[in-house]
Amino acid sequence: MSTWEIILNKLETGEIRSAQKVDGHWAANSGVKEAILDAFRAGKLVEHNGFVDKHNLLPRRFAAGQGIRVVPGGTSVRRGCHVAEGVIIMPPSYINIGAFVDEGTMIDSHVLVGSCAQIGKRVHLSAGVQIGGVLEPVGQVPVVVEDEAFIGAGTVIVEGVQVSRRAVVAPGVVLSRGIPVYDCVRERRLAPGEPIPENAVVVAGSRPLNSRLAWARENGLQAACALIVKYRDEKSDASLELEDILR
Repeated sequence: MSTWEIILNKLETGEIRSAQKVDGHWAANSGVKEAILDAFRAGKLVEHNGFVDKHNLLPRRFAAGQGIRVVPGGTSVRRGCHVAEGVIIMPPSYINIGAFVDEGTMIDSHVLVGSCAQIGKRVHLSAGVQIGGVLEPVGQVPVVVEDEAFIGAGTVIVEGVQVSRRAVVAPGVVLSRGIPVYDCVRERRLAPGEPIPENAVVVAGSRPLNSRLAWARENGLQAACALIVKYRDEKSDASLELEDILR
């Protein structure tokens, strides 16, 4: 059995991951990502149920005994993904190679979980959520959504952004390296690459464009940002928090 095949098997069982926490910080597992790339290079195109893909990376199949609910309607979970017991996947959704989805998570309709993304326990990914993936460069950390986070409909999280435990992200928010996040509670701007803090409630916002752009200033133009407007307590419900904030 080739090294890449062993790695893909262990990714599916959860024995290894394409990223993990090291001394409190998420880090990519470069060796695992190299093996995934080797699998792509080794694959040969084949026809499969009306599609064409690499013969060694075809979609996974699940059995009822695994305790994973995959609702009919166009969902695909690629080879080399870990999907834990209690996960529900609504159609159509796609989970790409190297991703890790932990137990009890809800993946709603039209959700993308990109390659090597790390999704924690009891996370709710609402309809239309896009979680970016990354295979290259192999040392780049993927998007991470930690335990019990709630990600609202239509949210886009890309470029290795990390959302910490129990954070709530409102519908339509875009989180990337290039979009600043302002903490209105603690009155600070998060540093580039800094994770969304635990229990933070994040909504979409805007800010004036760079003051050096006179024409933009004269026309009152704004650029997108994200705003932390509240922190949840241990008893608060994510959906109720959002309803109160967005009223």
